[in-house]
Amino acid sequence: MSTTPAPAGRLHRRVAIPSEHGSWVFLLSPLLIGLLLGGRPTWGSLCVVVAALAAFLIRQPVTEAVKALSGRRPIEVLPVARLWVIVYGVVLAAASAGLLALGLGYLFLLAIPAAPVLVWHEVLISKRAERKQMLLEVVGSGALALGAPAAYWAAVSAPTMTGWWLWALTWAFSAASIVHAYLRLAQRVLKAVPPMPERLRMALPALCATGVLTLVVLVLGVLGLVAGGLWLAYAIQFIETVICTVRPAVGERPARIGARQTIVSGLFTLAFAALWGRII
Repeated sequence: MSTTPAPAGRLHRRVAIPSEHGSWVFLLSPLLIGLLLGGRPTWGSLCVVVAALAAFLIRQPVTEAVKALSGRRPIEVLPVARLWVIVYGVVLAAASAGLLALGLGYLFLLAIPAAPVLVWHEVLISKRAERKQMLLEVVGSGALALGAPAAYWAAVSAPTMTGWWLWALTWAFSAASIVHAYLRLAQRVLKAVPPMPERLRMALPALCATGVLTLVVLVLGVLGLVAGGLWLAYAIQFIETVICTVRPAVGERPARIGARQTIVSGLFTLAFAALWGRII
């Protein structure tokens, strides 16, 4: 570990802004879906967005502090981390007070399942065991998907069943996309494009995750539990997985893989919002 002090600006950016850029989409996609389907934005919607962003951002300085205490970061990180925890904490408290004032206190129940996920993550951080933890990422994406019902309920001013459907459906997509991302990261370290049987073997978990999810949503549509055409939004990720099976990401840069997946997730978000109220 380097003991050379980092420039103040760079240190603050590292402590204040999450380093896992791909995690942003797991927060913003469900949140945006909840906002779009909730109808006209309200003051409650604004408070939910601010609270969700503050809760998401505060994890970074907490993580940096844990790394400093476990010897993975210079001790100079601690006061900077403390500063940003206070900043984000104040913003979170203000947004929470706004929700209470608006009579939306029931939204705080959604924070209960998210707290253990944060603790689990920080314990792994302290043990230097946080990398390649697919289960943690899937569970964590479920915590972030709670933004969908929060935004929706704030807009409609009631904890309706629709919010739980939005949570389950957005979490399912996030989980499938994580499995897909692991496939792409495994492909990038290959020395050459393998034969098709090997490509199919590597892609089988991702093909099953994205394909079965698309089929499940199709069946839900046939049964009338969701919009009949909603499966088309999930087909976007399945088609991407099929394409990536045929054309593996050999030698691809992680940033390029992440950017491509962000585009796919963005298309899913727009398609989901557009198809939600349509019967096809």
